Amino acid sequence: MTPIILKNAESGATARILAEVGFNLYQLQVPVGSRTVDVLDATDDFEATGKTPSHSGIPLLFPFPNRIRGARYNWAGREYVLEGIHQDGKGNAIHGLVIDRPWRVIDRKPDAVVGQFQLSVDAPDRRSLWPADFLIEVRYEMHESALRCDLRVVNPDRAPLPFGFGTHPYFRVPLSAGSRRDDCLIQAPAAEEWELVDCLPTGKRLPVSGRKDLREGQELKGLKLDDVLTGLSAKGAQFETVVMDPSAGLEVRQIFDKAFRELVVYTPPHGRSVCLEPYTCTTDAVHLAEQGLDGGWRALAPGAEFRTWFQISAGLIYA
Repeated sequence: MTPIILKNAESGATARILAEVGFNLYQLQVPVGSRTVDVLDATDDFEATGKTPSHSGIPLLFPFPNRIRGARYNWAGREYVLEGIHQDGKGNAIHGLVIDRPWRVIDRKPDAVVGQFQLSVDAPDRRSLWPADFLIEVRYEMHESALRCDLRVVNPDRAPLPFGFGTHPYFRVPLSAGSRRDDCLIQAPAAEEWELVDCLPTGKRLPVSGRKDLREGQELKGLKLDDVLTGLSAKGAQFETVVMDPSAGLEVRQIFDKAFRELVVYTPPHGRSVCLEPYTCTTDAVHLAEQGLDGGWRALAPGAEFRTWFQISAGLIYA
């Protein structure tokens, strides 16, 4: 594997991306004063092997994030079976069609890169799995203390393109070698959750309660979550999540566009990271749409495009 390295000339902040494996940005290092914060977690062998891309960095989940029940769905009167893609061990398809395939690099600068993936071009063996062809384009730019991502989805087909998009960032905890994971906190502005049974939504939205209520922050000690939160409150024109390491005085902030209406919160059992995952729809949204329920599932008209963005920064908590 040959990583793409982005570097901001002013601060020295760097990012590393594997275009060969889902255009996964798996390392982000941001200087904060005299320290360098390692923002993202990845498996030890990811750069060398590209194995299990859903466990490292920022996996890009498209044209559906998380699960589709039974690895099959109906669209426009036809059934589609999602064969040959990753499943969750319970017969559900998971995390889309672009996470494990090479992307094309169409533009590159020292501090920015653009990757592109078109289903019919870059994974023709998977074209029959989806109702329409699609093109997804991602631009990463390394700023002084933040990473910016701008995303564009285009429907080049003559049929409507059903889709949802999500990211699956693994934020490293703690943020300093001298800190403890259990003392770190996470914060997110979600007032509701989707009721889940075996990681799939029943269609009910419930008020968050107990330790799923992250609005005022929750310590990671004893926190075990794998939940889809919703009812997000905006800060201006955007949403925001925070990972805090109080003993180090450091934080990582993620801001994202209002197109992201759900947030999956996951605490991996290995304990090295926490995932705060912005989604444009809930998991299994295509099946909720069949039931007439609004889970955020979208349909993009032929020739139309969809744009969104997110940004991740590191800094001092009280800066």
